[in-house]
Amino acid sequence: MRRFTRTLITAAVVTGVIAGTAGWASGNSQEAVTGAPVGTGAWRAAGLPDPERMGPAEVARFFAGLSPVRQEELARSYPMVVGNLDGAPLELRYEANARSARGEFGGARVLAHDPRGRGQVALVYGDLARAEHVAVIVPGSDVDAGHVRPLADMAASLRRATGGRTAVVAWAGYTTPVGVGLDAATGRLAEAGAERLTRFADGLAAVGAAGPSVFCHSYGSVVCGLAAHELKAKDLVVFGSPGMRAENVSELGTSARVWAAKDPTDWIDRVPNVEFGGLGHGADPTDPAFGARPVPAGDAVGHGGYFAPGTASLRAFAAIAEGDVR
Repeated sequence: MRRFTRTLITAAVVTGVIAGTAGWASGNSQEAVTGAPVGTGAWRAAGLPDPERMGPAEVARFFAGLSPVRQEELARSYPMVVGNLDGAPLELRYEANARSARGEFGGARVLAHDPRGRGQVALVYGDLARAEHVAVIVPGSDVDAGHVRPLADMAASLRRATGGRTAVVAWAGYTTPVGVGLDAATGRLAEAGAERLTRFADGLAAVGAAGPSVFCHSYGSVVCGLAAHELKAKDLVVFGSPGMRAENVSELGTSARVWAAKDPTDWIDRVPNVEFGGLGHGADPTDPAFGARPVPAGDAVGHGGYFAPGTASLRAFAAIAEGDVR
């Protein structure tokens, strides 16, 4: 009988999480892109240090020991490696990725560009090296290098809302779920994403960029929840979240301020906030019992409307990014 009850619960969770909107939604299983950048084999063969054995701080020290001419040589010879090495000089990464991206991402500066799988990219709006405040936006499902416009629009909207004073990174730096399927209901892709996000933030610290406020949308909040205990961030802001794989802020193990927003028309509210047998993502971060600071979102519309101009949520996000709230 107990086994039958567990089966029923599991079925209910799967059905609820996967069919959290009106009707059943499908998703294709994805393989997370991890490991060293493209071109690492040739880089290693040239006697250069193994990227998989260096943390961002070590990468920063390696490049600091090179002459500007040698740095340029490496960026020209190994653009996919240099462009994706967290801890490498920002301008050098921009230069390397300009070669590989070839203007694909409009006016944004490209801080990372990995063509493997569906493609990953980090787009920078503003002067990341000099900005007093930095924001990083982590997306949910269906975002990749070929479908980055919704994320880029969020970043541009946040930058405008701060009067251009905050540098904003649209970080499509992990393999996101496609659709609302088992990938979106489990933490497998989020675990791989959490490692990449942590390393990315470590890379910002290694080059002296300001500590970021990290904004996490939908499944991206699962990534942020799993990364929280190691993530170098001033603020963690989740919105449209299915859960952070924690029952409360204390379980996140972070010193960052944690904020949460959910608008009244967001379909994510129909997703059960449970975790059972690896399915589901746990407590609702907007539940007062979770302990996150509330972000007003009453006038936002739908699952993707939190950055719409004029909304209370966007004004609050801008204030958080600029450090104007306590």
